[in-house]
Amino acid sequence: MAEAQAEVIAFLSDGAGYGAPGGPVERIETHISIVFLVGERAYKLKRAVRFSYVDYSTLALRETYCRRELELNRRSAPELYLRVRAITHVPGGGLEFDGTGQAVDFVLEMRRFAQESLLDRLADCGGLTPGLMRDVTDTIAAFHEAAAAVPGFGGAAVMRAVIAGNAENLSRAAPLLDGAAAREVSEAALVVLETMAPLLEARKAAGKVRRCHGDLHLRNICLLEGKPLLFDCIEFNEAFSCIDVLYDLAFLLMDLLHRGFSAQANAVCNRYLDRTGDWGGVALLPLFISMRAAVRAHVLVAQYCNILAAQTLAAARAYLALAGRALVGRTPFLVAIGGLSGTGKSTVAAALAGRFGPVPGARVIRSDVVRKMLSGVAPEVKLPATAYDVETSARVYAAMWAQARAVLAAGCPVILDAAFLAAGMRAEARALAARAGVGFCGVWLQAPVAVLEARLAERRGDASDADVLVMRGQAVEGVVDWLVVDAAAGVEAQVERILDAPLWGASREAVVRKML
Repeated sequence: MAEAQAEVIAFLSDGAGYGAPGGPVERIETHISIVFLVGERAYKLKRAVRFSYVDYSTLALRETYCRRELELNRRSAPELYLRVRAITHVPGGGLEFDGTGQAVDFVLEMRRFAQESLLDRLADCGGLTPGLMRDVTDTIAAFHEAAAAVPGFGGAAVMRAVIAGNAENLSRAAPLLDGAAAREVSEAALVVLETMAPLLEARKAAGKVRRCHGDLHLRNICLLEGKPLLFDCIEFNEAFSCIDVLYDLAFLLMDLLHRGFSAQANAVCNRYLDRTGDWGGVALLPLFISMRAAVRAHVLVAQYCNILAAQTLAAARAYLALAGRALVGRTPFLVAIGGLSGTGKSTVAAALAGRFGPVPGARVIRSDVVRKMLSGVAPEVKLPATAYDVETSARVYAAMWAQARAVLAAGCPVILDAAFLAAGMRAEARALAARAGVGFCGVWLQAPVAVLEARLAERRGDASDADVLVMRGQAVEGVVDWLVVDAAAGVEAQVERILDAPLWGASREAVVRKML
């Protein structure tokens, strides 16, 4: 079919066809498309191919999918997706854009952006900052909230079919992978799926299966004028894009974990759950991450068979290993971190959360964020003093307890991040763990007042509204019998102090995982 597009490809490869001079034409090729970069524009041509999951084999299909890609991607990146252009015959010979002659193909015209703005490039140079990951997560959360529900898709049967497909493809790839490991991943995924089937069906009924992105990894997110944009969503196969919102998110989490960014993966997960309130599905994430990794494993093996690149095969094996690790369960555990404002509770909680299994780590429930969510505002929006009265604070803690119980019952570890100034609140945290039948670690951070004042004076864009005056007015009730940690020490030193505490005992290895 490539021969049928030879004239079109030659036309798009020649800068003269674009009218005003735009410099040389660059090409980015995949197995289903070619993107031509010229000047400030990018032109995406769909290859005339047909596979089991995509069919661009006819002119009518390519036009349909060009227009659908434009429509769907304008949901998240209207700044990038401009229009569909026809490539037409010129009377007497040759081709042109949008002429009066017969159309021979169609392209999607897009605004060009610097490749260095792609998140996978930023990842390579240490650019995945906490602020960037927060903004990306908020963008994804808003995209999912606005996405249309698709009742005819999703559910346990669909996920079972995906696992079966993975098993078949991994079996074919067994000569190049660890065959035993591939079988174990597929079998374990099916076992977990059966326990999660009721939850999958409940989420489908609740409208959590939506027309999502479908290919949400770092290479499909860019920064344009400082704003994260999700682009290149899947338009050619509804089964790939009409999915549970957490399965969509899991692709990004898996990509971060594969690249060694477990802290960022945990931060994205927690921010997403905070912004959407969708923590009821948190138990599904290890399975979803494993499934995404398994797909990448067998896809890369197929690519390796075509290009025979050693690094491609190595990546496939790494994805398979991640698929297996994601399904290794851990004993749920409750950690409560308290202390005066400015002691760095949230920083320590975030650094600690990625150290718990299963992936993507512990659920961090922060009182400051819960308070903002109950008020219906974003975490960084400042609240009036009335939002900190006794009655509101009681509601905040009640919401924290309820969420912690549900997440622990789902088999996931929890870190509670709050001041815990009242003895009764500290006792309730311990009692909650006892009622849930899980281990408990209470951590109390303390540092000199001068350190706290300096930190609070420098605080910007945080969920906490506490300032120096608030901190000075805080009083600790009763005797604190939790593990006392020096909050003036480095964050990693504090984390290691917590994890090395004797109170963990034999439970430590059952709870804590090595960084991925």
